[in-house]
Amino acid sequence: MEFQSPRHLARRTLKNSSKLKSEYPHSLQLYSVPPSETIGLQELEDWAVERLKVLRAVERVNLSKNTKFSDDWKNALKNDLQKQNIDSWYKLSSSIKDEKMDEIICKTRQKDHVSHFLLRLAYCRTEESRRWFISQETDLFRFRFSMENSEDIRIFMKENKMNFQPIPDEEKQKILTKLIHAMSFNASKIDTVEYYKVPFTEALDLVRHRKVYLQAGYAYVPNDELVSIITAMFRSHLSLAMALTIRSLPELEDDHRIRRLLNDFDKRYTGQDFNALQNKFSGAAITPEMLDGLSKQSYPLCMRHLHETLRSTHHLKHGGRIQYGLFIKGIGLSLENSLKFWREEFSKNMDIDKFEKQYAYTIRHNYGKEGKRVNYSPHSCIKIINASVGPGENHGCPFKHFDAALLRQKMTTNRVPQPAIQEIVDLVTRHHYQIACQRYFEATHNTEVDSGIQHPNQYFIESQKILNGEVKEKPKGAHKVQTIRATLPAKVEKPDPTDENHEILSESFETSKQKVSTFCISNL
Repeated sequence: MEFQSPRHLARRTLKNSSKLKSEYPHSLQLYSVPPSETIGLQELEDWAVERLKVLRAVERVNLSKNTKFSDDWKNALKNDLQKQNIDSWYKLSSSIKDEKMDEIICKTRQKDHVSHFLLRLAYCRTEESRRWFISQETDLFRFRFSMENSEDIRIFMKENKMNFQPIPDEEKQKILTKLIHAMSFNASKIDTVEYYKVPFTEALDLVRHRKVYLQAGYAYVPNDELVSIITAMFRSHLSLAMALTIRSLPELEDDHRIRRLLNDFDKRYTGQDFNALQNKFSGAAITPEMLDGLSKQSYPLCMRHLHETLRSTHHLKHGGRIQYGLFIKGIGLSLENSLKFWREEFSKNMDIDKFEKQYAYTIRHNYGKEGKRVNYSPHSCIKIINASVGPGENHGCPFKHFDAALLRQKMTTNRVPQPAIQEIVDLVTRHHYQIACQRYFEATHNTEVDSGIQHPNQYFIESQKILNGEVKEKPKGAHKVQTIRATLPAKVEKPDPTDENHEILSESFETSKQKVSTFCISNL
């Protein structure tokens, strides 16, 4: 894979578009052969970010209460991808014959292929990252496999040299009784079911669950269960590929562009941008007097803890001031009102002159009025979770940085039902901090959140939409928390869905002075 400056991009796209169909004949891939085409750096990053969104959606759905790979699970994943406008990542079926759609599908297959290899590089560094990537990729593969018809599956197996042949009718009739005893579906359908004779070592998952008949070292696998074997092969292949990738990483990172692109990619925020005071309420902006009521009804636990600490101690350390200050900026508190809010609180412990000299600058800096004049964005969940929290500091994520006893106490004080508290603590124990925050939202609002919680300001907006009646509740049977309702205008402005809150690599390449270097994933 080569990277070139943007002026070569259009020519490359036109040149390759006619070849895409022959290069990507099937929607399923084992990703055995690395991509070799020339790719624009910005396009490459966009593809990688999209795939990261898809894998995180798979993770969210896996942690829902739906049985894995059930119809409800599949529908939940489809809905999640549709809401993020990335549903093309599962609409790759070969059975679609429309010529215009064929071109879009083939382009998406190319995007799928290239982005997979880039994320291999990003997630091969640690055992935990490798395990996460392999798990989500395997589930995504199985989800796509389940959408294929029998003919497409046969073509896929043939292309990838999976020599699983159906057993002849004569052999099937000899062991028919034993197949009926082993089958997990209606016995009357056995005549229409194809069986494959597979070495039992390639069907260990089915053997473990006693779903197949064993004889002479072979497992007789019905076609509906073939997905288990092929998925296991995909996982094994990917595990080996990740081990090889980590060995090649030092050489590949000699290219400073790819090194900057991959740096902390697994921690990248992929949700909505909540900058620029775009979350004001129509009719009136947020005022300092409204924050107490809002904190009790619509703040995530991290921001509610900071607000209550500020009110009780009249002070927050630097990390807390930045995290909370950017959050209230994001919900619509103006610079003037923000200065007023912090000044009134801090002046209870110090004189106003000290506040103006030591603290007012940071507040103005957050709003882009000092220093580099950058209009800073509120911190995302990922950034908060990965923050370093020292003694006496109150920022960070309560689900990660609180001990279990303190977390239980906080949630009990906030009137979260005991069954929900136990479920949240269990999620925290397994390091699913954002899912724990989602369960906290659902318990305190008596509703479900399909898209998950990725940002404190998203939490706030979703809460206000429910409380203002803009979104119908999806009751989940949880006890609804009692809240003190703040006086608010009726409508929340919707955030601009085109904004993205991730760092964009903006490096210009002076091709007239220096030849663009080549990075080739085929070294893997």
